[in-house]
Amino acid sequence: MDTKRQIEVFSAGCSACEEAQAMVRRLACPSCEVTVHDMHNPAVAAQAKAYGIHAVPAVVIDGQLAACCTGFGPVEATLKAAGIGTPLP
Repeated sequence: MDTKRQIEVFSAGCSACEEAQAMVRRLACPSCEVTVHDMHNPAVAAQAKAYGIHAVPAVVIDGQLAACCTGFGPVEATLKAAGIGTPLP
């Protein structure tokens, strides 16, 4: 199967962002493809704005901003509920 869950982590390189990246990578399964975006890049910042990201770190799963990231940053339980770590059928 070639289908992967697309997980994007928007990061500014701070320690909180690094912790979020580590959590996402730890939770990711073989069906997850994780990409980290550097918010210092203006094109990435524009992409983040299009997703509705107002703070980093932030996680987008299959094109949708994770519910945990609409306010204060990633929360493990919410990321799991959104599908990180669960293989696709």
